Amino acid sequence: MKDCIFCKIIKKEEEAEIIYEDDLILAFENIRPSAPVHVLVVPKKHIETVNDIKKEDEEIIGHLWKKMREVAENKKIKKKGYKVAVNVGKGGGQEIFHLHYHLLGGWKSKKERDIPGMP
Repeated sequence: MKDCIFCKIIKKEEEAEIIYEDDLILAFENIRPSAPVHVLVVPKKHIETVNDIKKEDEEIIGHLWKKMREVAENKKIKKKGYKVAVNVGKGGGQEIFHLHYHLLGGWKSKKERDIPGMP
């Protein structure tokens, strides 16, 4: 897809703060984060939505989930917990039609927020 921003990031035609990359996937910082840690994880193959995943994409998607766990560990959120979200279609809030997973975390618990001197 020539106008897909994620395809352009994958081809290095657009800049992004890349967290992880291999032959199948790319993970990069979200430029509009909605959490202290907000990474987007995308397959390099252009797949528009979850509804467009095909049998031949199973290896890519399985690999993506495994690497997402490693990205969470590298971002220091694996142990405490994190959220993975995916929007599917316009009605599901999808704005960019290249399959992408939001890896979110890093929130402080109420207990941590109540400790004097904790940011």
